[in-house]
Amino acid sequence: MRAALIGLLALFAFGAAAAGWGTITPGESTAAGVKAEHGEPSKVTKMKAEGYDTTEWTYEGDRAPVGMTRMVVEFGLLTRQGYQPDVVRSFRLEPNPGVFSRDQVIVGWGKPEKGGIQDGVPFMMYNSGLVVYFDKDILNAVSMWFTRPLPGAGAEGSTPTATPAAPATRPPEAKPKPPDRSTR
Repeated sequence: MRAALIGLLALFAFGAAAAGWGTITPGESTAAGVKAEHGEPSKVTKMKAEGYDTTEWTYEGDRAPVGMTRMVVEFGLLTRQGYQPDVVRSFRLEPNPGVFSRDQVIVGWGKPEKGGIQDGVPFMMYNSGLVVYFDKDILNAVSMWFTRPLPGAGAEGSTPTATPAAPATRPPEAKPKPPDRSTR
């Protein structure tokens, strides 16, 4: 019950918007703004994406926002003005159980444009760039991915055709398998 109350307070206190949460909006927010609001991250990871240097900030434990197990913010966005390494490309919230129920998500972000089950994981998808994955009973959000809207998704009634991939479950220490180079 307490977790549900925290979730509702977070929805209204942060002014939940379709493509953002709190003060973070993909394509608009910057590293400086995220740091001003949330402080230093627990972990910083440098990566490459499509040939560009990107950065991922992870907030977990006592550094995670209230009601969240983890928040992961990815920086580095290619825009018409060129590559912007300090602009938020996307971010992911992993709420504590009961913080964001399916009904609370609909109250905060509205009715989704698409929903279903991908790789056994129930999801709801919004044209504005939000994808919410739920537990197997479709009661509570387990992860919420915020991205920029898909191209062509802004028109009323249009639904993106791309179905999101299910959240990764690979532990951080696991290494990906090399590609199969056999000729079958």
